[in-house]
Amino acid sequence: MVTFILRKIAAGIVVLAAISFLTYFLLYFSSANIARNILGEFASQEQVQAKEIELGLDQPLLARFFGWASHAITGDLGTSWFTSEGVGQALMSRLPITLTLVVVAIILIAICATILGMAAAVKRGWIDRVVQTAAIVGDAIPGFVLAIILVTLFAIQLQFFPATSSIAPDSGAPAWVASLTLPVIALLINGVTGGAQQIRSAVIKQLEKDYVRTLRSRGISEREILFKHVLRSAAPAGLTVLSLQFIGMLGGVVIIEQIFALPGMGALAVQSTTMGDIPLVMGVVLYIVIIVIIVNLLVDLINGWLNPKVRVS
Repeated sequence: MVTFILRKIAAGIVVLAAISFLTYFLLYFSSANIARNILGEFASQEQVQAKEIELGLDQPLLARFFGWASHAITGDLGTSWFTSEGVGQALMSRLPITLTLVVVAIILIAICATILGMAAAVKRGWIDRVVQTAAIVGDAIPGFVLAIILVTLFAIQLQFFPATSSIAPDSGAPAWVASLTLPVIALLINGVTGGAQQIRSAVIKQLEKDYVRTLRSRGISEREILFKHVLRSAAPAGLTVLSLQFIGMLGGVVIIEQIFALPGMGALAVQSTTMGDIPLVMGVVLYIVIIVIIVNLLVDLINGWLNPKVRVS
């Protein structure tokens, strides 16, 4: 198991380095007028050239990247070119909002999808048809459309929730609940139907296997068979889907945060990319990739705990 973890961590480091370089490579070609944008249109050419030297924009690509990477390894992600705020400080003030939104949504998706998927697989009939129809409809409707409908109906017209958010990491629980309820519902509706469909298929596949018939012939109750054996065997498929949804949400939350005016990582990513603030963009990419690597590692470890065959392989 230790070898497995070390191998996964090593692979994650390689992925992190590759994505960091690719991102920096793409940003390198969009940094032509950064100094001019920072100083303003009335700055002289000498001031612009001095600013480019100060930011290291006069250096070649590899020198700039390795200069950034050498500081990033020590935890120093630099400062924002436009606000002079530390990148680490900017990220840590936004990260709790995005992580809370995504984690709460994925937990609710896991609970609701498991209940609906198991009910559809065991009961079949109308419940099965409803789940499959909802999965098709849920996949067809983009999350941002649901978000716009929710904010228009419940925030603007009915005024049950605030239309815009002003929460911060030190805000009280009521402010967090009021600001995150509608975004979580938007992510929940869009994710639970697909998750329920996958869990339904995995449970049906397990129910058709010989070991289930053997357990039934021994007089073991259906409840014990379902929750102790079938659900555990079907869990890896559900976990894989949930991990993919979690990773997808980290990207899709950009639009959700824009619609609900949440000051999270998504809003910061859009703002920094639009301005061409390379240190901030690199910081956002770095944090998101690290989160994805950690989630994938945790899913692999949980799958190994649930399924002995995975541990052997």
